[in-house]
Amino acid sequence: MAAKKINPTLKMVLELGPIVLFFIGYLKLKDEVFLIGGSEYKGFIVITAAFIPLMVASTLALWKLTGHLSRMQFATLILVVLFGGMSVWFNDDRFIKMKPTMLYVLFGGLLGIGLMRGQSWLKVVMEELMPLKQEGWMILTRRLCAFFFGLAVANELIWRTQSTETWVYFKTFGLPVAMFAFFMFQGQLFQKYGDEEEAGPAE
Repeated sequence: MAAKKINPTLKMVLELGPIVLFFIGYLKLKDEVFLIGGSEYKGFIVITAAFIPLMVASTLALWKLTGHLSRMQFATLILVVLFGGMSVWFNDDRFIKMKPTMLYVLFGGLLGIGLMRGQSWLKVVMEELMPLKQEGWMILTRRLCAFFFGLAVANELIWRTQSTETWVYFKTFGLPVAMFAFFMFQGQLFQKYGDEEEAGPAE
């Protein structure tokens, strides 16, 4: 089933809104400690607890409006609920900090399995967005597989060696910028292996 078109601004708000609100909430509550049910919770944990239902609501809204969720959106939601929930339940911020690692290992691993079978599973989910010849898909898949594993390593190094505040900045700004930069640097590949026939005739 093809995804329905929605206002691009609304789509961006639903996709990025929860992350922006998490960042703002963290800046406001990072030094606070809350006594809830006889236990002390740092502001980071409280914000994580609020972030989970917000993420669920925004993802469900996207699904309702578009009739479609990408595999990455679905996997991200599951991991947010799982690792965020464990952070709140155990009052331990390490779990939510591991979430990006698990996400990138998952996608890097899936791409790697496809590559070992001589297939580009990236093509399955992105072919409509970027028409490429088969050789181009294989090259891009290898690069993105390595990139995902690199992001997983970077996330582990940051949260294990730096402060929570540094990790929040890295998660909010560093990871999205890195992903954007990765695709920007693939311009030569898109130009060389672009499949004009799959893209269809120009209107």
